[in-house]
Amino acid sequence: MNQRKTILSASILTALLLSGPALAQNSGAQGAQTDASSQSAQQKAKKHIQELQAVTVVGIRDSEAESLNLKRDAVSHVDVVTAEDIGKLPAKNVADTLQRLPGVNISSASASEGGFDENDRVSLRGTNPSMTQTLVNGHTVGTGDWFVLSQTQTVGRSVSYSLLPAEIVSEVVVHKSSEAKLQEGGSAGTVNIITRTPLLFDKPVTVQASVGGVYSDLPGKTKPQFNGLFNWKNSDNTFGIMAQAFYEERSLERQGQEVVGGYSQIAPDSQVAMDHPDLAGVYYPNLIGAVLFTQKRQRKGGSIDIEWKASDNLSFNLNGFYTKLKADNYNRNYMMWASQFVPSGAGLANGYVVKNNVLQQSYFGPTGSTVPYGVYDQISRPGASSKSNYLTLDATWKASENLTFKGQVGTTHGEGSSPTQDVIELGTQAGAGAAWGMQGLGKPINWTLGGDNSSPSGILPSAGWIFGENGINAKDKENWGQIDGSLYFDDGTLSSLDFGVRYADHTRENLRSIAQGPKGDWQNLANYPTSWSNYPSDFGSDLGGIHPNNIWFYSPAQLAAFDAKYANRDPVARFYFNDIYKVNEKDGAAYLQANFQGDRWSGNVGVRYVHTKENISYSSTSPQEADVTGPITGSLFGDYYWNTYKGSYNKFLPSANLKFNMTDNLLARFAVSQTMTRPDYSALAGFVSLDDLTHTGSGGNPHLKPLISTNFDAALEWYFAPRGLLSAGVYNMSLKNYVNFGTESRTYKDMLASNTAGQDVYSTYLVSVPHNVDGNVKGVELNYQQPIGKYFGFAANYTYAAAHTGNGKPLQGTSKNTANVSGYFENDVFNARLSYTYRSSFYDGVSRTDAYYQSGVGTLSASLGYTINQWLSLSLDAMNLNNPKLKYYTVNDAYGKQPYAFYVNGRQYYLNLRFKF
Repeated sequence: MNQRKTILSASILTALLLSGPALAQNSGAQGAQTDASSQSAQQKAKKHIQELQAVTVVGIRDSEAESLNLKRDAVSHVDVVTAEDIGKLPAKNVADTLQRLPGVNISSASASEGGFDENDRVSLRGTNPSMTQTLVNGHTVGTGDWFVLSQTQTVGRSVSYSLLPAEIVSEVVVHKSSEAKLQEGGSAGTVNIITRTPLLFDKPVTVQASVGGVYSDLPGKTKPQFNGLFNWKNSDNTFGIMAQAFYEERSLERQGQEVVGGYSQIAPDSQVAMDHPDLAGVYYPNLIGAVLFTQKRQRKGGSIDIEWKASDNLSFNLNGFYTKLKADNYNRNYMMWASQFVPSGAGLANGYVVKNNVLQQSYFGPTGSTVPYGVYDQISRPGASSKSNYLTLDATWKASENLTFKGQVGTTHGEGSSPTQDVIELGTQAGAGAAWGMQGLGKPINWTLGGDNSSPSGILPSAGWIFGENGINAKDKENWGQIDGSLYFDDGTLSSLDFGVRYADHTRENLRSIAQGPKGDWQNLANYPTSWSNYPSDFGSDLGGIHPNNIWFYSPAQLAAFDAKYANRDPVARFYFNDIYKVNEKDGAAYLQANFQGDRWSGNVGVRYVHTKENISYSSTSPQEADVTGPITGSLFGDYYWNTYKGSYNKFLPSANLKFNMTDNLLARFAVSQTMTRPDYSALAGFVSLDDLTHTGSGGNPHLKPLISTNFDAALEWYFAPRGLLSAGVYNMSLKNYVNFGTESRTYKDMLASNTAGQDVYSTYLVSVPHNVDGNVKGVELNYQQPIGKYFGFAANYTYAAAHTGNGKPLQGTSKNTANVSGYFENDVFNARLSYTYRSSFYDGVSRTDAYYQSGVGTLSASLGYTINQWLSLSLDAMNLNNPKLKYYTVNDAYGKQPYAFYVNGRQYYLNLRFKF
């Protein structure tokens, strides 16, 4: 049963802001009017909904037509993907599907961990993912991240889509223009994921299930996949229960190369510069590593929905959802340690090449010294996981023929955990010689490291360390309540008035981190494991380049046993206060909006008022706020202070949408609005570290203002066939208080000078902190969907986005060019779809001190389906068929663009047998 259009039809009813007395007079007059020859607007809407509920979407063609119908009927600018469309696309989570919509970008990583083979973040129109609000059934969903840096250092506002399998979805609505009734938070737009409800199924009993497996060609393993749904409702269609469960495993392997630590500069007084003066001031790659990352992902969870229509005027819905991603992973990085031997110049042969102020090619022969020419990090993270859940209770009360109230209370909770990191770092290959040759941005660096790389015979524990944070449990939770009302008018231009209030208490925090170090006789080689494994024999064959082969490594179990004996995890002495934080926000909102409709037009205008009370706590090396605790002693990392900043802000967010039907099939849209996004949590509550000797520092900034975007949107849409659309749109976002990073001069308490003087002394520090700047994003969206005969069709879209901050720096996540093309075939028995998506290079963030970019990348995916009978069907989905190579590069004024990282993740094939009754 197609319940999706019902939900969207309700969501796009908007209103014009009018005065209270005028509304009262209008309501009384129009409510008294009766006309037997005409239907009220409310009755027309009810009839429209009933007609929609009689339609069941089956197949690619029906879902294409349904999605376009929903888009066409919406007053605001939206794009829609229906459940059957998701089921027939090569998509394993919601982000996979959304990337094929115009103006939508995806990324497969959230911090600086590099890209993987599953899409994880969604952003709209060339902006940071944090500027896109993700909702489920119109409400917030708590999220978590499995990667440790996303839990502690790069903590944004975006939702991890790796927690959201495509099978839970009934419909996804992407709001590109705002409405007052939409929850604030999405400056660039809002993604609303709508799940199924029991009473909108067409049969008393519905059973659906899929059983299959996924084969990943890089690890060469097959893992199970299961999804099941059961729905029951009574014959009166007044009570129903739906339960859904999913269990999915997947093996992941990523092979790569990383230039860890960026590029170092040869000092003029170093030995190599004195021997070769032309190398003074030249840069070279600090560490070049051959990286093998393996992971087993296990995603499991489910949902339950209980719906009860207590009377014709009153109904209730209880909805709960739970998902957990277990993400144990093991990362090995075998690196050439150039900064250990380049400054001495020992063994450097003539014939080296310098280009763009970078030592591009060089050969250092064996020296027989005790200096390690390599370093090897092995990091196992057992228990790494993320999870999310929510529970909501909704009530709908039809107070009269023209007045309806909806209420909702809910709670949501997300977590990202890194309970343990089993780590060993070893120096290796003393004086063994090394060489490298760079090949530009498109190819990995050729490099070699002397000695035996296939066994641990050359390890030097004295040059290594045991590091890694443990005990991390980052939480994201919210409790909320809201009441929404809709007042309908039977006749006239004003069709309805919507109003409501919402209150939410949201907390994001991580209050524990144990940074382990070595203890005991850990450097004694007699205590090391005596067996090992090796990298795959074909490691790097898809990556390209020359690198060490057959590299050895210990198993995760061996690392765990070693660290259990020799890692110092004292919860007091090793407490790592740098990565603890807490941000609490109490958000209140009220809105009023109304819609108008005429003979060939419809529209709305409204305003949302938002009040935020923030309570931000963070650590620092010196007191920062009036509310401060410390110094807190006991940690080997020094004393620290726990600061709390309390503030608040208010904002009115107006919006207006207009749709004009120029002909029966040609329409124009216009929208203006102001939208808001609160700063990322790590930007607000980052650890503040000051150096009293150099008067420099870095950290977060709790005084950041929320981002306010003033938006304009216009589009022309031609629906030339039931499955056909040709559209063009333009948009502009003027950003105020966009969060960027830069250096500022600020006054802080100088702890060193204060202790010496015996009184408070304040000094000026040059600090690197997030700060508010202005910015702009503007672009063009083109979309073309064409049916070809009865069984074929294709779709293509293109988005151009130009973005920059007020000081000319790039905005994170902006690809100038994004394009998608797909074609499909479907008859009663067989269906097939082929899709290709491309996005050009974009600024991806900061790793250590270097800004880095991801190069342009395209992905090819396909799906095949075969209907065995009315109950059974078979599907094959193939992801990343072209085995895309993810490339990253850094940009620096001193040496231009240089390679940073390269990764390949291989292809994945999903085979599933689907059953429905």
